[in-house]
Amino acid sequence: WALHLKNLTMSLSGQYECTFATYPYGTKAAKIQLIVKAEEERHYLKKVWLNETLEIPCREDMTSENLSTYPLKWLVGENGRKEELVTKEPSCPAVYGNSSLLYRERVLLGFNNALKVFSPKITDDGRVFSCHVLYHPERVQKSSTTVRVFGK
Repeated sequence: WALHLKNLTMSLSGQYECTFATYPYGTKAAKIQLIVKAEEERHYLKKVWLNETLEIPCREDMTSENLSTYPLKWLVGENGRKEELVTKEPSCPAVYGNSSLLYRERVLLGFNNALKVFSPKITDDGRVFSCHVLYHPERVQKSSTTVRVFGK
């Protein structure tokens, strides 16, 4: 016996009860509290001077929560195309994507899983760096940061 809900909305949050009659034991019931949360994606803008180190937190608002207990990945995107820069599994060293010629030697996973980009170039202007944290197979929190590079 299962209840299948499709096209979930937050209005479906609440307590659900399944009741059925058994013989000879009588009525049995089980309750479950369902909380439907919207997929959370936060967008940020980060300004940096040309050739200064850029540091992008995975989540600007997550100072207390320890991200090291969850798998995460950093991607960079432009024109609808995304490229994986770094992946990190709990208790394992970070794995850097080696397909990116533009970022191969310039990115590092820093403290609290912030992405460090060394020597930002004018070609980095307008690029979107995104961090995806996998809290549960069906729950991914994303943050994306658009970078603006300025010359002195």
